[in-house]
Amino acid sequence: MRLSTRARYALRMMLDIAKNGVAGNPVSLADVAERTDLSKGYLEQLVTNLRSHQLIRGVAGKRGGYRLTRPPETISLREIIEAAIGRVSILECLEEPSTCMRTDVCECRMVYALINYKITQVLDEFSLADLQNPRLRVEVQRQLDGFPREERH
Repeated sequence: MRLSTRARYALRMMLDIAKNGVAGNPVSLADVAERTDLSKGYLEQLVTNLRSHQLIRGVAGKRGGYRLTRPPETISLREIIEAAIGRVSILECLEEPSTCMRTDVCECRMVYALINYKITQVLDEFSLADLQNPRLRVEVQRQLDGFPREERH
């Protein structure tokens, strides 16, 4: 499973707004695009979903732009990703069992469901503020260093 470009870019955009929207000042998409090396057009597409999920709001005017609707520590990575791409689901049948004729007899379904649960659990565990915390990055890297190489792809 891979995290889509759309989800990754939404995280980068939200992180930039969190970092640069000091004291609630709006951040322009042009500035976000420049700092993140993402196209302004692509960011404009992401804005629609992030606004509809009430994660950011627009501020009109000469010094307008976007600001977070809540403090970064209250916005989970899962909220951002799901705003960008929809519910996290590694398989369609986990979200909509009727899409698979084997749902009731699938021996693997419980493992798939557990994988999906673990992914959403990690995404819920981390907030936008956590991504800005250098000590947390060091702590997580230490944990990752403890895993065998083949488990860390």
